[in-house]
Amino acid sequence: MNKLLLGALSLAVAVSLNAKVYATIDGQDVTDIDLVPLLAGAQGVVVSELPEDVRKQLVERAVQIKLLTNEAIKSGIKKDELFKKELKLAEDGLALRVWQIREMEKTKVSDEEIKKFYNDNKDKFIEKEAINASHILVEKEEDAKKIIDELKNLKGEELKKKFAEVAKEKSIEPMAKKTGGDLGWFSPSQMVEAFANVAKELKDGEISKTPVKTQFGYHVILKNESRAERQATLEETKAFITSNLKQEKFQKNLDKQIEELVKKAKVEYKK
Repeated sequence: MNKLLLGALSLAVAVSLNAKVYATIDGQDVTDIDLVPLLAGAQGVVVSELPEDVRKQLVERAVQIKLLTNEAIKSGIKKDELFKKELKLAEDGLALRVWQIREMEKTKVSDEEIKKFYNDNKDKFIEKEAINASHILVEKEEDAKKIIDELKNLKGEELKKKFAEVAKEKSIEPMAKKTGGDLGWFSPSQMVEAFANVAKELKDGEISKTPVKTQFGYHVILKNESRAERQATLEETKAFITSNLKQEKFQKNLDKQIEELVKKAKVEYKK
């Protein structure tokens, strides 16, 4: 029951009150509010942050649904008894969701509570060692050696630019033509051992001096940046901690309120 209540709250909070308009139909706006129901099961997804092609498909589907809805309304469906029953259920559900939002807004977390949680859970706020790297993947070792020879005398931005160009042209990694071989940030444990070992030893802005062999082929690695393991500060984690404590406190209050309401009400379960 509680999970269902929190699920409803999450969905309601995810929809911005200042919803973005993605299309119009005869003057009617198609917004986040129309798209969110199509993301059922994808909690925490923000419509505006979806890939453009995915968002485009969602908008097209939302347009189709709105067109069908308009047609249903024109048919006089609102006079139907089944519609009236379903509308009542929808209104009840909406009332609950909006009430939960307002109750959540009233839930406060003190600086002392935030600080205590941080100090009690410091081990949860350790940022692991991370590497930002790019790679060029080829099938033959000889090809990798030629690429290294082509790039070895370049440095800084010139190296990064040329590396991306070569990756788009020669890498067999599926996404290379789009990303230029950029792997983004990762922890060494996320990569195969041979790749991770070389990436860790490289200096920032340096490429591997020899091809790196893995089960995927031969890699040329460029280490863009790196950061050592460190303890995240209270200030850096404050928003995350506040959100979690607020939800935890809200849930406890909700559980208590449900318990009290059940005691006061005359509830009869039918077999």
